[in-house]
Amino acid sequence: MDRLDHLEHLDKHLVDELAQVARETIRDELREQTRKQRRTAMLYAASGATALYAGAAVALALGLALAIGLPDWAAALITAVILAAVAYALRSAAHPAGSRPTPGRATESAAERDRAPGGTASAGPSGGLGDAPVPPMPTAPPGTGGGPGTAGGDGIDPEPHHRA
Repeated sequence: MDRLDHLEHLDKHLVDELAQVARETIRDELREQTRKQRRTAMLYAASGATALYAGAAVALALGLALAIGLPDWAAALITAVILAAVAYALRSAAHPAGSRPTPGRATESAAERDRAPGGTASAGPSGGLGDAPVPPMPTAPPGTGGGPGTAGGDGIDPEPHHRA
């Protein structure tokens, strides 16, 4: 029996030692990965800053070239318009027109999303929040007339009449 107690102590010691080695190994590996990622991030930041200065130098050169034949203010204005057009083109390339919802398309996509496969509207919101009913969409914005709360909608005059 004494021998079993001794083996149990050795097993516990072995498990503790293995856990310690695993922790140290993982910690060292994570430290190395963090060091590599930090270096990569620093290089990206330096690259972005250098590209910003290069773009400013190109814009300055364009402005100075235009200033040869134009007044300075016109050259600066043309350079600004060109840079704005390039920025807009880059933004458009980053966000394709198909992914931006327009007011009409947003309503259509919401209606399609709320429909069940059978073609009828679903009983609840499309988030799995339960069986709570969804109120109907108003036909007109509040205060524009034609809907509830106006003189023509439910017969209530929005302006009270005072007796003199």
